[in-house]
Amino acid sequence: MSRQPLRPALLEAVGQLAAAGVHSPRYDAEELAASLIGVERTRLGLVPLVEPAVLEAYRKMVDQRAKHIPLQYITGLSAMGDIDVEVGPGVFVPRPETELLLAWALAFLESCVRRAPVVLDLCTGSGALALAIAHARPDATVHAVEIDPRALVWTERNATLRAREGDTPIIVVAGDVTDPALCTALDGTVDVVVANPPYIPTGVVLDPEVAEHDPHLALFAGPEGMDVITPMIPNIARWLRAGGGVAIEHDDSAGTKTAALLAEHGDFVDIAEHFDLAGKPRFVVAARSGRIEA
Repeated sequence: MSRQPLRPALLEAVGQLAAAGVHSPRYDAEELAASLIGVERTRLGLVPLVEPAVLEAYRKMVDQRAKHIPLQYITGLSAMGDIDVEVGPGVFVPRPETELLLAWALAFLESCVRRAPVVLDLCTGSGALALAIAHARPDATVHAVEIDPRALVWTERNATLRAREGDTPIIVVAGDVTDPALCTALDGTVDVVVANPPYIPTGVVLDPEVAEHDPHLALFAGPEGMDVITPMIPNIARWLRAGGGVAIEHDDSAGTKTAALLAEHGDFVDIAEHFDLAGKPRFVVAARSGRIEA
């Protein structure tokens, strides 16, 4: 059978996804096609004709997305910084908003660290944030902590893949970020802590893509969404060296609460709330007080 035009299938997919209530039907339809064909989404117009088998596979992918299976689970990839990580059932899909936290961490490392830095990524999930930092800063020693055994499979998988690509290997730790005995060997040595912990208040109604697929262990954190952040802060204080920085992503209702917890602890200065591109509170940053040593 001869090659067939791609555009009608794309238009059909957009309509199917829109009817299914997918939030970004055109983007998702194009991204699925681009992933399958192996081109950038913006270059789909340069691929007018495809094999019938490609169209058949594409329609199956669109059917999956219409069932609100996450786009990244279907393509198998999620972007963070300059890298892609593999994702699938059992692991939280990295969100674009976390790119802002990544940018802050890299800027902090660039401006404040005078030696090969030590970085600690808490609740790492797929390892996206830790691996993006390791890719951007090959001189860094990056530790990544995760409690969920299913997610750790993806962490280890992505760590291995990135190391094969030549990135500095990260150190993966299975553990609870609220445990006072976690990673005591790092006390007073860490230059930057980044954390994207579970922070959604229990009972919040989420979109099907999230509620039915992202692991609930990575989403919910008690009635106010603070059950991980609150006990995590004393650990962050002991891990950071004087002058070291921390960035904690949080629910958009919890920015002030997170900043207040850091202030109440007494060992943090330069506490500031950061907002995402939609103007919503997204993460709080602070620095460890004390005399900065060379």
